[in-house]
Amino acid sequence: MTLTPKATLMDEQELGRALTRIAHEIVERAKGVDGLALVGIHTRGVPIAERLADLIERFEGRRPMSGKLDITLYRDDLTEIALQPVVRKTEVPFDVSGTTIVLCDDVLYTGRTARAALDALVDMGRPAVIQYAVLVDRGHRELPIRADYVGKNVPTSRAEVVKVKLREVDGEDGVQLLEHADA
Repeated sequence: MTLTPKATLMDEQELGRALTRIAHEIVERAKGVDGLALVGIHTRGVPIAERLADLIERFEGRRPMSGKLDITLYRDDLTEIALQPVVRKTEVPFDVSGTTIVLCDDVLYTGRTARAALDALVDMGRPAVIQYAVLVDRGHRELPIRADYVGKNVPTSRAEVVKVKLREVDGEDGVQLLEHADA
């Protein structure tokens, strides 16, 4: 299946503005940084969480706790992904019990990644609150999951793909809407 570009949803500046807005919203809802932790879901959720932590530190003077979460073994489609799925390291260097955790990811689609992340996180303890921040919400939920913080809502068809690029992973920042060429 070939994917062809259809539209640019966010350029580097728009992506930066969206993250800045989300960072402010997180601090406002959490009433500061005390007890706040940002946990990025591998792969692109990790740099999103780190950027949000950097932004919060810049305007609050204190950095929230942060971590990295691998959900591979919690996925309900594990057998469909690969015979030998790549398992990355989970690094949550703090006790999650009693904290306000903001799970960070790039795209919210069916909700299955968020469900797997919730399962993985709750296995570590009992946070006071778990919230969900995504750069793009594209719709098509299969589970009753919603994001608390959204950079951009983009209604899509199932024939379309939202591709987030982050400089830490892809060498550049931006969000594109792609379409299956045979759709």
